[in-house]
Amino acid sequence: MKNENSISGGSFGSGKTSPRQSSYKWVVLAVVMVGTFMVILDSSIVNVALPKIMAAFGIPIETAEWVLNGYLISFGALLPGSGWFADRFGYRKIFTLSLIIFTLGSFLCAISWNEKALIFFRVFQGIGGGMLMPVGMAAVLREFPYEKRGTALGFWAVAAAGSSSFGPIVGGYLVDRFDWSSIFLINVPIGILGVFAAWAILKDYKAERSHNFDWIGFGSMTTFIVTLLLALADGNAAWNTGGWTSVFILTNFTIAGISLIVFLVNEFTSSHPMINIKLFRSFNYSMSNLVFFIFGLSAFGSNFLLPLYLQNSLGYTAFQAGLIYLPMGIIQGILGPFAGVLTDKINPKIIALAGIVLLASSWYLNGFLSLFSMHSQIIFPIYLRGFGMAFIFTPLSAIALTDIGKKDIAQASGMFNVIRQVGRSFGLAIIGTIFTERTLFHTAIDGQSMNRYSPAFQKVLSNLNYFCMRVLSGPPGIESQRASALILSNVSQQATVQASDDAFLFAFAMMILCVIPVILLRTRRKKGEGAKAAAIG
Repeated sequence: MKNENSISGGSFGSGKTSPRQSSYKWVVLAVVMVGTFMVILDSSIVNVALPKIMAAFGIPIETAEWVLNGYLISFGALLPGSGWFADRFGYRKIFTLSLIIFTLGSFLCAISWNEKALIFFRVFQGIGGGMLMPVGMAAVLREFPYEKRGTALGFWAVAAAGSSSFGPIVGGYLVDRFDWSSIFLINVPIGILGVFAAWAILKDYKAERSHNFDWIGFGSMTTFIVTLLLALADGNAAWNTGGWTSVFILTNFTIAGISLIVFLVNEFTSSHPMINIKLFRSFNYSMSNLVFFIFGLSAFGSNFLLPLYLQNSLGYTAFQAGLIYLPMGIIQGILGPFAGVLTDKINPKIIALAGIVLLASSWYLNGFLSLFSMHSQIIFPIYLRGFGMAFIFTPLSAIALTDIGKKDIAQASGMFNVIRQVGRSFGLAIIGTIFTERTLFHTAIDGQSMNRYSPAFQKVLSNLNYFCMRVLSGPPGIESQRASALILSNVSQQATVQASDDAFLFAFAMMILCVIPVILLRTRRKKGEGAKAAAIG
């Protein structure tokens, strides 16, 4: 069996299955669901623990974001090549190896002694996660006949949605009850059981023939993503005194540009490219991937700010911050199948546009949070986000894949995950940079607006002096310094919240732009074709 493309593996999109006992395919699905739950759980569980990690290592947000980004980069880089490794060395071997790497990476993350070690081990952990997801899905689809794949993918989606919903809650509980390392240690016993189960239960499959791996494409794509993200994330970092024109930033931009050119030339000329660039000749496919990229950028970039705001500005515990996300996953899980039915009943562009408007509205409302925001002001946008996410994926997948040939559907649907992961990485870098820059801006503006000699300032200072003298313990004569420190602390908190609002409004603006490519999509298709494409993707 010849491998068509490394994204999916040779059998990912095949309608043929080998004879199997009727129960075996469900056991395979169960093993894969465990791995899927762990991998997706880990991508969401860290968000609520980030404030504790920042406090434990004493690091700023521009450094802390690489705890997330390191995982996403290696995860996304390994997605396209995982199918080739599975076809070459066997699905059972690669799936089991992926679980071992992910589990070992989780343990190493838990014992990290500083932020550099944690980021390095997160990259290592992402390597396992990036191979595990597509290889596991390919193994499931190979065991299930074509007419039963929708059911299998439905169960797989339950594991994905469940881990996304409960990840922040589990992470918050563990951080509050123990410490930040517990969010990684919880993967270890589950991963060990998964490794033994996978090796004992899964039957190996290896393609009869496989072409050489596209090392040039893999290396140039990874170099492009890493160097561009380094430049975007560190342009305004505290250590980078030269700013955007520093040698480090300009060098990274230059390497990223050269790597992109090498990648494109290689993919267009290689007989077996890692990514089939020709798929993007389809207008619908290209526009849909653009929307998925912007969605990943807006959603993940802004989602990592919300727990920081809740815990650092409003005083939520990590568990309370995690509970905020629960309604989003429930709504998405309930309405997802309904959106699939609607996709075949009415114009899918209408459903996708509704999802985009709902998502954009949620970030717009987040753009007006303050130090005094009520719980209802925080939870209502989460409800909107749940509705929006339920309505955006299925119709866009259906439209995107209608112009793709049957032999290319597997690799095309696999690219959705790659594009979304890359969008998430860029979202962290860009929104993290916006947050840092706007924090400095608002701190300067708010500080300049205070007149030390104004009656209002003097009255506040006098009241705080009295508060410090009567309530706070300490040596006498330092009330004035404490009062000034409280005022500066309040200014810093206000600036942080205002910077978060600016970042949310940026996410809103980016999502609104998605209306244009969705309107331009062409929805003429064969009856029933969209639902099948969406189910496979």
